Parts: sequence; structure tokens; C-alpha cells
Amino acid sequence: MNTSMRALATRFAPQLRFLVAGTVNTIGGYLLYLALQLVLPYQVAYFLAFVAGVVGAYCLNTLFVFRTRLAWRTFFAYPTIYLVQYLISAPLLAVLVEWLHVADTIAPLIVSVVMIPVSFLLNKAMLAGRSKPAAE
Repeated sequence: MNTSMRALATRFAPQLRFLVAGTVNTIGGYLLYLALQLVLPYQVAYFLAFVAGVVGAYCLNTLFVFRTRLAWRTFFAYPTIYLVQYLISAPLLAVLVEWLHVADTIAPLIVSVVMIPVSFLLNKAMLAGRSKPAAE
């Protein structure tokens, strides 16, 4: 890798790690959603998968993305990020499924992509702005 590519990768390292962590978390949440949807209405399945995703996201974003320490203070405050995100994404999901007739198996993926920038900025403010770096 040449020097300019390395500098670019270093500059955008948190964003790249966020995309990797988000992809892993989204795939896990999506698979959970599909499984729950077999026995529950899609909004209930989405809510439960969303809550499970919050816990996974906290761990991934704290340790891997922003490389800060896990702390009870940020763990208990962290869901506020996803409360805001849920309040935006749940109605968006309903619009996609009920008004635009997007398949309820595909709509959560669209919602996830739309929410990436919002989620990154909220995570950065919460985790990188308040926590101490993790020990290397």
C-alpha cells in the first residue's frame, strides 16, 4: 500500500471499522429478525432484533470502532442513541412496508443503510467523546 493510501486508511479508520462492525451487527440482527418473524408480527420481530442489536453494537463500537473502555455509565446511556434511531427507523420501516409495498424481509436492510450516517455521528459523540481509550 502506498503512502497516500495508508494515510487515507488511517484518516478514515474509525469510519471503516464502523462499517465492518455495523455490517456484522446488521447481519446478526437481520438473521434474528427473520427467525423471529416466523413466529411474531414484523414490528415485534423488528423491535426484539433491534434491542439485541443495541447490545451487540455497544460492545463492537466501544471496543473495536472507537477503542474505548466498556463502562456501565456508557452502557446505560448508550440505548439513547438507538432510541433516537428507533424513533426514526420504525416509522420508516412502516412507510416502506405499508405504503411503498417493499417486502418486509428487505425493508429493514434499506432502513439500516439510511441510518448509517446518523448512527455513526451519535456513536462517535457518545463513545469517543466521553470514554477513556482502552488499554492496548
